[in-house]
Amino acid sequence: MANEEPKAGDINPGRLLADSKAYRRKRAEIVKASRKRDVRLLAKLATSEGGLLEDDIRKQVCKIGACSVFFAFFADGLTKCFLPGPILQGYVRATHTLELPPLSELPCHGDEDQVKLDVDRSFVYYPNYKTEKHLKDKRDELLDLIVSVLRRNPMLCYFQGYHDIAQVLLLVLDRKHAYQALEHISLFRIRDYMLPSLSPALTHLQLLPAIITSVDQKLGQHLSGTKPFFALAATLTLYAHDIEEYAHIARLYDFILAHEPVVSIYLFATIILSRKDELYDIPQDEPEMFHGVLSKLPRPLDLETLISNTVRIYQDHPPEKLPCGAWKSIPSYSVLKTLRNPGLHSTPDQARGYFHQQIRGLQREKMRKDAALLIRKHSFSIKLVGATVAVGILSYWMIKRDPDLVKHLWRYLGPLKTTMGL
Repeated sequence: MANEEPKAGDINPGRLLADSKAYRRKRAEIVKASRKRDVRLLAKLATSEGGLLEDDIRKQVCKIGACSVFFAFFADGLTKCFLPGPILQGYVRATHTLELPPLSELPCHGDEDQVKLDVDRSFVYYPNYKTEKHLKDKRDELLDLIVSVLRRNPMLCYFQGYHDIAQVLLLVLDRKHAYQALEHISLFRIRDYMLPSLSPALTHLQLLPAIITSVDQKLGQHLSGTKPFFALAATLTLYAHDIEEYAHIARLYDFILAHEPVVSIYLFATIILSRKDELYDIPQDEPEMFHGVLSKLPRPLDLETLISNTVRIYQDHPPEKLPCGAWKSIPSYSVLKTLRNPGLHSTPDQARGYFHQQIRGLQREKMRKDAALLIRKHSFSIKLVGATVAVGILSYWMIKRDPDLVKHLWRYLGPLKTTMGL
């Protein structure tokens, strides 16, 4: 075939292939767990070696109406199922069918021009389309997918790299299921990244130093002079922008989407910890060098080891126990907290409500910072006004006792007030 999209046979689920009996046994376990809607077991299988193994299984899990941990949403028919965890991101009540809303009936989204530019640069590393027509058709599909989600959720702000996430979903799932998957992930997993400001995403990154210090205080100290902005591209796109091998990103998504959003931050911390020997070779006072090294993922990636280490670190050092109040700095309406709290599992409409609460929080924070900046800028004038008022009150009290002393005091303050423009 001219159109060589990834297929199950193209997927390398890792070392598990060496034991075909183990491979077949795990495959049967996944199918059985999905039919029984055993979300706990599905999360465990998605995390263990090989993940969900191949795309045919991921699609089958979806088609038989079970909760697919790969894209973390319920197909229709499971709208009343409550899941107590540990796959915390799995609970969502479907509020619409799988029928895509006609684009012609929805107003254009303000970011569509940028979406088009990014989509024109998609499908670079995978899959291998042999004709321009097949590539163009797939890009048109991707454009429609992203625009459908944005038009149906006009408050979401597109960011460069969002198309990388959508691309993975479109390759694994059919278009209709990819739409609902992308909408769910946008509202419940990367909502903080689709706000009108990047500051919530940067707040997520502040967890990295706390995680690293908890595990390895020496390494945490060594990196203490470097801001964790190097992790932005990877965490923003759920690693889809940085991983060039389809089999690797599909496997990684099995793991990431089977766990709550904060685990993605723990994964990056685990990657940093795995490179500590390399990082110790960089002088502590060279933050630019740290940024240059850490902004690129190491190659090759030993995904299975990284995943198992991430789970261990997350269990040993949960968010609430991180030092320096790192977890408290995360806003209460952040996806990191609303999806971690079983009482806040919600419908898409409630997730949109959290989004607007976050916007109001950003506005309040901006007002607070603007007020603080204004006070710092005019601190001397404010102090002088305060002193003048105090002198006025004191003068009123003193004038009855010594009028001449008060005259001398105002003769001194008069020129000073003129100089300050008061």
